[in-house]
Amino acid sequence: MLRGMALIGQDVLRKDAYSKVSGAARYVDDLVFPGMIHGRTVRSTVPCGEILSIAVDAPGCTVVDYRDIPGRNAVAGLDLDQPCLVEREIRHAAEPVVLLAHESREALLAARVDLEVRRGDAVLDPRQATHFHKRLAIDKGDLEAGFAAADLVVEGTYSTGHHEHAYLETNGVIAVPEDGGITLHGSLQCPYFVHRALQVLLGIERVRVVQAETGGGFGGKEEYPSMIACHAALLAVKSGRPVKLIYDRSEDMWATTKRHPSLVRHRTGVTRDGRIVAMDIDVLLDAGAYSTLTPVVLSRAVLHATGPYRCDHVRIRGRAACTNTPPNGAFRGFGAPQSLFAAEVHLDRIAEALGCEPLALRERNAFRPGDTTPTGQVLGEDCAALAVLEAAVERSGYRKRRVELAAERATGGSRGSGRRGIGLSLFFHGCGFTGSGEVRLASRASLELTEGGARILVANTEIGQGARTTLAQITADALGWPLEAIEVATPDTGRVPDSGPTVASRTCMVVGGLLARCAVEMKARLGGMSAGEYLERHGPLVVTEQYRQPEGMSWDDATYRGDAYGTFGWGCDVVELAVDPDTCEVAPARITAAIDVGRAIHPQVVAGQIEGGTAQGLGWALLEQVTMRDGAMANASLTDYIIPTSIDTPPIDAVIVERPYPHGPFGAKGVGELPIDGVAPAVVNALRHAGIDLRDLPASPERISECASL
Repeated sequence: MLRGMALIGQDVLRKDAYSKVSGAARYVDDLVFPGMIHGRTVRSTVPCGEILSIAVDAPGCTVVDYRDIPGRNAVAGLDLDQPCLVEREIRHAAEPVVLLAHESREALLAARVDLEVRRGDAVLDPRQATHFHKRLAIDKGDLEAGFAAADLVVEGTYSTGHHEHAYLETNGVIAVPEDGGITLHGSLQCPYFVHRALQVLLGIERVRVVQAETGGGFGGKEEYPSMIACHAALLAVKSGRPVKLIYDRSEDMWATTKRHPSLVRHRTGVTRDGRIVAMDIDVLLDAGAYSTLTPVVLSRAVLHATGPYRCDHVRIRGRAACTNTPPNGAFRGFGAPQSLFAAEVHLDRIAEALGCEPLALRERNAFRPGDTTPTGQVLGEDCAALAVLEAAVERSGYRKRRVELAAERATGGSRGSGRRGIGLSLFFHGCGFTGSGEVRLASRASLELTEGGARILVANTEIGQGARTTLAQITADALGWPLEAIEVATPDTGRVPDSGPTVASRTCMVVGGLLARCAVEMKARLGGMSAGEYLERHGPLVVTEQYRQPEGMSWDDATYRGDAYGTFGWGCDVVELAVDPDTCEVAPARITAAIDVGRAIHPQVVAGQIEGGTAQGLGWALLEQVTMRDGAMANASLTDYIIPTSIDTPPIDAVIVERPYPHGPFGAKGVGELPIDGVAPAVVNALRHAGIDLRDLPASPERISECASL
C-alpha cells in the first residue's frame, strides 16, 4: 500500500471548480454543431399491446422507425432483450416507437403521429408475475438446524417503492455523422457502454463517444444513455446531419429507469441472549418490462440481504419480476438500499421481541474481522462494523438521547409537539464490481507524459462527485509532483482506454489504484529526469496498467460462493426526529452518519458524498413517491414528485472513519453508494422508538396516520 505524501488527505481546490463556478463548463445543451437539427421521441401510452398501424403527419421532418435500423434492433446491455424501437409488440408505457427530427423545434412539436393499438392484458404487480428476468440463491450452513437452535422466530415483510434519480441535468446527447461513422457527445456515466450499444445498433465499428460536462447521474446515466444515444444516432444517419436530443423534465421522469421497487420477507431465529442463529430471506424486485441491469441489481440486493451480521445458517432467495412497467435500472446503492432497509428494520423488531436494546443486539451480532459472509468470504482486518457503530453512537449521544426521549414520552412531555424518537442503522456495501466482474472487465488506465507533467487517460467520468480531483491527487502523490502538473483528459473513446464504468463505488478504489501503479512505473522510467528532459531524449511516454485481482480472491458465478467483493465499506446512521400530531409529517432534527472509506483522499469531497447520499436517502425515506397509473408514472414533474430541499434536510454530521484497504490506493475504498444505504431504516427505526410501527417506504403522513394515533 502506498504511503500518502503532501496531497493525500488534503482538501485541494477541485479541478473543475473554476469552470463550474464561472459558467465556463459546457454541458450537452450548450454544444452546437453546423447544420444541427433537433430530435423527438414518439412513445406508446399503453402498458401492453400490439401496434396495428402508424399514421405520420410530419412535413419536413426526418422520420425513423425500426425499419431504418441498419444493425440489430436492440439496446445492447447485459442482455439484448430491449428493442431500440418497437416493431409490433408494446411491453410498457413510454416505450419508443417513432423518432422525428427537424431544424425547427416548433415544427417538431407540431408534427403528429397517431398509433393504432390493440391493448393487451398487462401485468403491473410483481407479485402476479409469471416471468422473471433473474433468480439467485445463496445458502450457508443448515437452515433447519439453525431454527432448531432458536428460542424465538421473528417474521416480517418490508416494501420499498420506485425512486426517481432527479439529477440536475436531464438526459441529452448529440449525434454527429463523421467520416462514415458516428461521434456521440452526451451527458453520461459510461462512454464505453454507449460505444458498444451504437456499434450493435448501427452495425459499424467507426463509433466515438465523448462525455460532455454532466450534471449528475446517480446511476440514471449508466445504462439509459445507450437508449437515447441510439435514437439520436438513427436520426443523424438518416438525415445526414448532427441531431441534438434533449429530454425535458417530464419526459425524463416518465420514460427513464427508476430504482427497483422491492418486497422483502424475513424469518429470523434468535436465542434468548440475542444471538442470531438462522436467517431465511426472500427478495422480490420489480424489474419492469426489460432486463437492463436488473441481474446485477438483484445480485447486490441478495448479497447484502442479511445486513452486516454474523450467522452460521442462512438461506436467501432472490427474484426479479418482469412486469409491463417501464424498465428499472441502476440507482445509487444498486439494490443494497432495498434489502438493507428490510434487514435493519427487521432487526429493531427482533430487539423489541427480545426486550433488549437495538444497539446491544447490533453489538452482539455485528461482523468482526475473520467472520464469514453468507457466500463464504472471510472479512479482512479493515472490517469496520463496530468502529462505525461506536463512532455514530458516541458522536450523536444516542444512548443518552434514547433514554431522555423515552422518558419524555412516558411522562407526556412531548405530547404537544408530537412524538419524538431516535433510531439507528448499521450497514455495509461491497466496493467495486461483484464477484468476477472486475476480472472480466479487465479495466485499463493510462498515464501520458506531457511537457508540463502528466495526463490521465481514463474513461471514468466526472458527474459531480469529484473524480477528476481525487484521481489527480492519487496520481500526483504517487509521482511526487504538484497537483498542477496533472491533467485529466476528457473521457473520449477515441482517445482513452476502457477503464470501466463510473459505477459501483469503483472509480477511486479500482481506477485510482491503476493510476497509482502507472505513476510508480512512470516515476521509475523517468529515473530522476524531468518530463521535458525525458521527452527530449526518448520521445513520447505512455504507461498503461490493467486490473489484476488481488492475490487470494476467488469467486464462482455458478454456485455464488467466494469473495463477492474486494472489500466492504461500513456505515452507521443515527436519526433523531419528531412527528407532527396534526399532519403526521416527519421532521428530522439531526442525522449522524459515520462512514468508513478506507482512506479519505479528499476529505471535503468525501464529506460531500456522505451528505449528498444521506439527503437523497432521506428523500426516499420520507417524501419521494412515484405514483403509477396504468403502468406509467402519473406524477412526472418536480411539482408533483417531491424531493427534499435544504429546508427539509436537517444538519448532517458526516463522521469519516478510516480503516485502510491494503489493495486500494493509499488505502482508499469506495464512498459513492454507501451513504444512501442507511438513512431510510434509521428513520423508520426512529419512528418505531416514537411508537409508530411502519414497514414500508416512503414514511408518508398518510401511511403514518394509518398505523398510529397521535
